[in-house]
Amino acid sequence: MTPLQRFYNLLRLDKRDVYQILFYAAFAGLVNLSLPLGVQAIINFIQSGQFSVSWIILVILVTLAVGFGGVLNIMQLRIVENLQQRIFVRSSFEFAYRMPLIKFKEMHLNYAPEKANRFFDTLMVQKGTAKLLLDFSTAFLQISFGIILLSLYHSFFMVIGLLFIAILYIIFKFSYKDGLETSLKESKFKYKVAAWLQEIARNRDSFRKKREFEYALDRNDKYVSEYVSFREKHFGVMKKQYIQLVVFKVIVTAALLSIGGFLVMNHQMNIGQFVAAEIVIVLLINSVEKVIFGLESFYDVLTSVEKIGQVTDMETHGIPTTHDVNKGGITIETESMGYFYPGAEKKSLKNIDLKISQGEKILVTGANGAGKSTLLRLLSGILEPESGAMYVTDDYMNRMDEDTYRAQSGTLLQGETLFDGTIRNNILFGNNAIDNDDLKWALDKVELSPYIKTFPNGLETHIHPSGSELSASDIQKILLARSIVHKPNILFLEEPTSMMDEATSDKIIDFLLSAENKWTVIVASKNNIYKDKCNRMIAIGDGKIINDIKL
Repeated sequence: MTPLQRFYNLLRLDKRDVYQILFYAAFAGLVNLSLPLGVQAIINFIQSGQFSVSWIILVILVTLAVGFGGVLNIMQLRIVENLQQRIFVRSSFEFAYRMPLIKFKEMHLNYAPEKANRFFDTLMVQKGTAKLLLDFSTAFLQISFGIILLSLYHSFFMVIGLLFIAILYIIFKFSYKDGLETSLKESKFKYKVAAWLQEIARNRDSFRKKREFEYALDRNDKYVSEYVSFREKHFGVMKKQYIQLVVFKVIVTAALLSIGGFLVMNHQMNIGQFVAAEIVIVLLINSVEKVIFGLESFYDVLTSVEKIGQVTDMETHGIPTTHDVNKGGITIETESMGYFYPGAEKKSLKNIDLKISQGEKILVTGANGAGKSTLLRLLSGILEPESGAMYVTDDYMNRMDEDTYRAQSGTLLQGETLFDGTIRNNILFGNNAIDNDDLKWALDKVELSPYIKTFPNGLETHIHPSGSELSASDIQKILLARSIVHKPNILFLEEPTSMMDEATSDKIIDFLLSAENKWTVIVASKNNIYKDKCNRMIAIGDGKIINDIKL
C-alpha cells in the first residue's frame, strides 16, 4: 500500500467530517470571490459620482460577507479539531491494541520501543491533516471558482487560469517522487537518532567513561549527519518548487499588469472590472502559493502515515478472550516440532517429540544456545512452530485454543520486566477477580510480604519502568508472584530465582516443585538443586532432544 493510499484510507474513516470541511471551504471560497464583484460595483458607483442607497447597501453586504467568511472558517476549525482528536484517540488504541499482539517473528529483528515511538508521528498526522484539509481545500476551490469568474471578464484571463492549473500539475508531478523519497529517508534517520538517544539514556552508566562517552557522541554524529544530508536533499526539492513558483508569479504579474492595462485603455474592460480581476488574480496567486508551501506538510503527513503503517501492517495474534483457569489437567504433545528464527541459517529446534502430563516437574538443561529458551517459548505459546505441530488437550482429550491455554499458564521468562505502575498493578494487571487471600498467598510464597511491609504505601507503592529502584531479587519475586497468583495449571520458568540468595532461592524452589502443588512446572536452569527436586529432565543439544529421563 502506498503512502497516498494510506492517507486516503485514513480520511475515509472520517469522510463525513471531510465532506463538511469541503462544503464550508466551497462556501467560504464563493464568499471570498464575491468580494471582487462587490468591489467592482462600488468602484463603478464611485466613478459615476453617485452617492446612493445602493452604494451603502453594497458596502454593508461586502462587510457582512467578510464576517460570514470568518464564521465559516471557525466552523471549519471546530470540525477539524474533532477530527484531530479522533485521529489521536484512534492511533493510541491502535498501538495499545497491536503492541502486545504482534507476532514474535515480526518483532524479532526490531526494537519494540523504537517501533512504539512511531506513535509520535500521529501528532504530525493531526496537524498536517488539519492544514491540508483547511488550506488545500480552500485553495483548490478558490482556484477553480476564480478561473470561472475571470473567464467572464475576458478570454485572456481564462488562459491565465489554465496556466495556474498547469503549473501546479507540473510542479507536483516532477517533484512528488523525490519529495516523498527524501522525506522518508530523513524520517528514517530521525528515528535512528531518537533510538540511539534512548539507548544512551537507558545505559547512562555505561557511557560515563571517556572512550564510551566519545563513542556515544560519534555514533550520534553519524546518525545526525545522515539526517541532515537527507534533510538538505528534501529542502532542495522544496527549494526547486519555490523557485518555480517565484518565476511563475513574476511572469503572471507582469502579464496581468501590462495586458490588463492594455485592455482597459482599449475599452475592452472598465476600471472596475480591471480592479476586480486583479483582486481575483491576487487571490489565485495566494492560493497557488498556499498549495506549494503546503507540499511540505503533505510530504510530512504521507511520511508519518507510512511510518505508522509499518507498525500496523505487522501480523498479530487474535484478540485474547477471558477464560477461567481450568482445574482439570493439561496434556501437551509435540510431533516433529521445529523452529528457526527469522534470518537464521539453521533451525534452533528440530524434530522435537514430547508428551508432558499434568503435574510433572521437568528440568530443561543444555549448553548456552542449545535451544532451551526457544523450547519454553514454543511450549508456552509465545512462539509458533515453523514445522511439525503441538497439541494441548484437557482431561477429556478436548483441544484447547490459544487463549484458553494461555489462561492456564504462568510464565517467568528471560526479558520480562516490570512496567510503570504500582506493585499491585504489576502483579494483578487490574484483575479484580483475584481476591486478597490469593494475592497474600502468592506474596508469602515468594518471600515478598516482609519487603512489601517496609513501604509506607504497601502494594500501592509506585515503581518506575523496569523497577529501577528495586533490587534484582525483588524484581524477580514480583514477576514470580505475577506468574502464580492466579494458580495456573502449568508454569514455564527460566532461571526464576537466579538473582536471589541461596537460602531464599532454595525455599522458593521447594515451594514451586512441591507435590502439594498440582501444577506442571517446566523450568530451564543451571541450578543443580532442580535435579534433586524435579521428576524428569530433558537435555537439549544442538536444537534436538539428546536425553529425556525420569529422575
